[in-house]
Amino acid sequence: MENNNYQNTNTEYSKEYSESSFWDKVKKFAVNAGSKVIFNALILYYTLQSTETPAWAKTAILAALGYFIAPLDIIPDAIPAVGFADDLGALATAYTTVSTYITSDIKQKAKEKMKDWFGESELNDLN
Repeated sequence: MENNNYQNTNTEYSKEYSESSFWDKVKKFAVNAGSKVIFNALILYYTLQSTETPAWAKTAILAALGYFIAPLDIIPDAIPAVGFADDLGALATAYTTVSTYITSDIKQKAKEKMKDWFGESELNDLN
């Protein structure tokens, strides 16, 4: 029964995902969310785009990105300093789950986007 609850939650948050809603959320909350949250989200986004990523891994990514995008979650994003802690947890869990499919090219794309948005200093902090 516990597995069914996970699958239902997984599907529920997957429905929140769309490419445009992902970019809207990232642009709107990039500074508040912090570089670690955005970096993990970008890596998962680019892993989702990869033709080498299997369907099961894309499902896990969609659930995590959907949770990140969802306007209502466990800790409201509007709470300063801690609002994105649950989002980071969801993203980190998905990252670990699909890490086999995260290539150096994917990481490089995410780093390039981070450099564009945050500058070199934030990028150095992520290494």
